[in-house]
Amino acid sequence: MSFRVKGQVQRTKLEIRKLSRGIPARLPFNAIAKKTLPQGYELSLVVCTDALARKMNRAYRKKGYAANVLSFPLSTREGEIFLNVNAAKREAKKFRVSLRARLVLLFAHGCLHLKGMKHGVKMEAREERIVKAFS
Repeated sequence: MSFRVKGQVQRTKLEIRKLSRGIPARLPFNAIAKKTLPQGYELSLVVCTDALARKMNRAYRKKGYAANVLSFPLSTREGEIFLNVNAAKREAKKFRVSLRARLVLLFAHGCLHLKGMKHGVKMEAREERIVKAFS
């Protein structure tokens, strides 16, 4: 992805690190990030399992469970998302949705937090629109 700012090409950068197997192919992470985050935002996505999600949640939020998604804003133009594929699989089964739809929702949720949104009706409505567009 790229765009022009005052004659210079700026790129929205998404780095994906997979530390887990079982994630569906061709999920629209780039498209969701481009639609959700500001232009030029640099995002690192770590696809992980319960062990790393629990470790990160304990270290940074003082919570003892394996979170489904964790968002860490590093600056106004940079952030990192940890997406727990094991939790997504359990939740997809529990909520009777596809794994793809659940992963899209969780990734969108993480992106919206990086954008500064808090939990609530407005955030849920935005997530629903994203899921409909990308699932």
